[in-house]
Amino acid sequence: IVDIQEFYFPGGRMQLQNPELAGLNAGLLLDHFRSQALPVYHVRHNFEPGGNIHPYVKPQGNEPVISKDQVNAFNGTNLLELMLRDSVEQLVICGMQTHMCLEAAVRAAKDLGFSCLVASDACATRALQYEEHIIPAKSVHYSTLNTLQGSYARVLSTDAILREFSQSDN
Repeated sequence: IVDIQEFYFPGGRMQLQNPELAGLNAGLLLDHFRSQALPVYHVRHNFEPGGNIHPYVKPQGNEPVISKDQVNAFNGTNLLELMLRDSVEQLVICGMQTHMCLEAAVRAAKDLGFSCLVASDACATRALQYEEHIIPAKSVHYSTLNTLQGSYARVLSTDAILREFSQSDN
């Protein structure tokens, strides 16, 4: 779970479009992983004010929280070490911002040999500006997911991921 932090929500310093829906969907994934005793890793960007992980995905007891200063969650952290220790091969990745830290985590994970699933509706981003052009958040989100689809990850909805994992549990 990448950077689902309070500063991205209403009233925060860097509000995204629809962070509530993304956070709630991430919470559904988190609940499923917890119920199956699967490893969960919380990544947070060292940023204040509002740097706390949002209550929708609040870490519990033994779930590692990886704090980072870079966009890529693996850069300068022990995330890879933790995943190798836990014999992880496939990742389900969600978080904020779709076009930044989420995308960087997916690309890095794939380059490190992990199979990746991205929960398309458990991610959120914001509108961007390039020169005089305003790119709506929805376009930023979908173009990033399209770029990741295939070469770096399978991109599915939260419901599709939960169905897939429920079928594999049987």
